[in-house]
Amino acid sequence: MEAHVLSRKTKTKSNGEPLNICLLTYRGNPSCGGQGIYIKHLSKALRELGHNVDVVSGPPYPNLEDGVTLHRIPSLDLYNPENLFRVPTLRELTSPINLLEWLDVSSGGFPEPLTFSIRAYRFLRQRPGYYDIIHDNQCLAYGILKIKEMGLPTVATIHHPITVDRETEIKSAEVWWKKLKVMRWYTFIGMQKRVTKRLSHIITVSDRSKQDISKEFSVPTHRFRVIANGVNTDIFYPLNGIKRDENHIMVTNSADTPLKGLRFLLEALVAIRKTKRDVRLTVIGKPKKGGVIERLVRDLGVSSNVHFTGRIRDDEFAHYYAKATIAVVPSLYEGFGLPAGEAMACKVPVISTTGGALPEVVGDAGILVPPGNAKELEKAILFLLDHPEERKRLAEKGYNRVMKHFTWRNAALKHLDVYREAINDHG
Repeated sequence: MEAHVLSRKTKTKSNGEPLNICLLTYRGNPSCGGQGIYIKHLSKALRELGHNVDVVSGPPYPNLEDGVTLHRIPSLDLYNPENLFRVPTLRELTSPINLLEWLDVSSGGFPEPLTFSIRAYRFLRQRPGYYDIIHDNQCLAYGILKIKEMGLPTVATIHHPITVDRETEIKSAEVWWKKLKVMRWYTFIGMQKRVTKRLSHIITVSDRSKQDISKEFSVPTHRFRVIANGVNTDIFYPLNGIKRDENHIMVTNSADTPLKGLRFLLEALVAIRKTKRDVRLTVIGKPKKGGVIERLVRDLGVSSNVHFTGRIRDDEFAHYYAKATIAVVPSLYEGFGLPAGEAMACKVPVISTTGGALPEVVGDAGILVPPGNAKELEKAILFLLDHPEERKRLAEKGYNRVMKHFTWRNAALKHLDVYREAINDHG
């Protein structure tokens, strides 16, 4: 009965009325990973447009703007780096969901999407008729279908096909048993494919992601709505009065994630050094101690030319970009390509690969090279280092492109169109 009441309520809302929006994210880390950034800025933009926004999140929880309500959904939080893979108490394990979470992690799986979705379903079951629309941020687990069955109009965002991450990591694994570990970790993909097939409105961030997800998940393209992400221009902006360094390359990177392609930029750096250039690379991030990238930096003999900043504050990004000569995005695949947009917003000339949707972000405002090709990266970097006027031209063009196409207000307005379409179709 409550589901029918909800349908009538949402159906009668006009375009001018504020919506009660619930954003679901199984983890909302605001300082690394695209999901937390997406939730933070989308919720803020929707709120600024006059809508009521709640975020339901598992740990690590997002930092949200004033006026957006956060509902924390606790879990065992077994991936917390401050207490990694802790052993739960017997009392914690009396909960069937906690037991499922612990057993899956203990056997090498990744249960967070599934267990969060069940907990979110239980949370929403206690608030019937409260929300006009539920927006799932790439959880795509069975609990999302239970929420949909409650009579709640439901849409989901898929940022890029996670199958690409799986295949890249399998290929990068050095021995057979590590390949098996990767395959075990990604077994949740089967669930996500099955859930996605039962959703009528799917948001993704680029045309390339739409085509790739459609193919990988066997979902018709007509169910997708493409909405580009915004760039947070409160953090990423041109900082005047600072002289740019010479021969200084910058990259923002999840250093040990093979998909981000940092190894190819490091190989290009070795070749550039042979031209007798005193080139420096700043990596915003930190490699795993004893990991692939840390070993590669040592083995290539570029330790003195590479600086890893570790985690930096939001207010430091503009300063780092202002000092850089060039920003490079060496990713093998990006569902959107936010690092390229962020560099462009800071008026830094960009060299990017053509991996995934990066050409849709960069357009003709940067230099594009094939992914996984150190030689082409080397050539593009040397070209820009030798042509300061071209650097200046691309920097200006990139900045204008971001201001025109990639703002969070534009993204929020397009999300609202999808929400109202889902509500009307549901009614």
